[in-house]
Amino acid sequence: MKNWAGNLEYSSAGIQRPASVEELRELVAQATRIKALGSRHSFNTVADTEGTHILLDALPQEIVLDLEKSTVKVSGGISYGALGRSLEEQGYAIHNLASLPHISVAGAIQTGTHGSGVNNPSLAAAVVSVDLVRASGELVTLTADDDEFLASVVGVGALGIVTGLELAVRPSYEVRQRVLTDLSWDAALANFETIASSAYSVSFFTNYTGDTIAQVWLKALDTEAPLAELFGATPATAALHPLPDMSAENCTEQLDVAGKWLDRLPHFRHEFTPSNGEELQSEFLLPLEHAPAALAAVRGLADKLAPLLFISEIRTIAADDFWLSPFYQQQSVALHFTWKPMQADVEAVLPELEAALRPFGARPHWGKLFTPGEYDFAALYPRFEDFRALANANDPSGKFRNALLDTVLGVTVTS
Repeated sequence: MKNWAGNLEYSSAGIQRPASVEELRELVAQATRIKALGSRHSFNTVADTEGTHILLDALPQEIVLDLEKSTVKVSGGISYGALGRSLEEQGYAIHNLASLPHISVAGAIQTGTHGSGVNNPSLAAAVVSVDLVRASGELVTLTADDDEFLASVVGVGALGIVTGLELAVRPSYEVRQRVLTDLSWDAALANFETIASSAYSVSFFTNYTGDTIAQVWLKALDTEAPLAELFGATPATAALHPLPDMSAENCTEQLDVAGKWLDRLPHFRHEFTPSNGEELQSEFLLPLEHAPAALAAVRGLADKLAPLLFISEIRTIAADDFWLSPFYQQQSVALHFTWKPMQADVEAVLPELEAALRPFGARPHWGKLFTPGEYDFAALYPRFEDFRALANANDPSGKFRNALLDTVLGVTVTS
């Protein structure tokens, strides 16, 4: 079995599809090594295991809205696209979505996945409670009142298998999407936070070469004032795909046409099934105030990066308090790299890119390609040692561990 991109063949010895949470609890309790798989939209081995892989699609699937609490209870394996459709049918929404709506709720939240917007925190920020099966087989529900809640929401799969989550919802809203082209790098670096704040959600698309940023996607609430001129960038007169020379038919609607949140916040339509095996991804998150200097540093590597890139996307994310969130207590800028399927070449250039971003405190996205052994995670995450202690206490034999997590967290305590 392979991941979404096809660049990784999992090493599990078997696959189980439990039909109930009770069956899952028994499997976990009896296992030596075990991990859950969601939509498999991870590009590294964060979800790999030498033991049993658990697929959650046979569990009872629920999306239950609670109007009194303004929350929705959702099974972990459900995709954001399916969740969005169900919520919209009932007149509700969540605060943001990632670029693709096809990813699973639990997997996205566990790895710190996000959309964009200087005032929009990651998808994990919507979590009100989380249900997970511990290494012992115990099923627990954690809320903000529990000491372990802030460790467990973005838990990189080290603290248990997530079976369900309760998310905060809000009334449905409309968004307009506008794309501009050829924003000068000089203007972008001199006015980065102003431009990033010019709409509810803003994304920049570039390969770092030349004097201009190819595209800026602005997603504005329909209640916001009309989008103003953007430092000389040219408004697109036809719908565009982030990649040059690609058809925009699978992209969400642009040209300032208002539409529902779930049909504008992602870049790609839910009814479009993304192709497999055509890209790799890396992403690095760093404090927003360092964005101009960090982008200038990456531009210095453009000649090496551009031949390997399909495109790079730049976004912003508000701070949160989850211990292993890449946005822990810092408003952040995200530098996302969509690479061509040239893994050896990408892995060869990654250390140089990571070294260029290290002075700015860059944290890697947990589900994408990075060089784990090159990071001092305890320095990057103030609660890292607390997380490591909690992981060892809850999973002393390391049944949720794998090579990547052992590199990040260190060797487990044996029971």
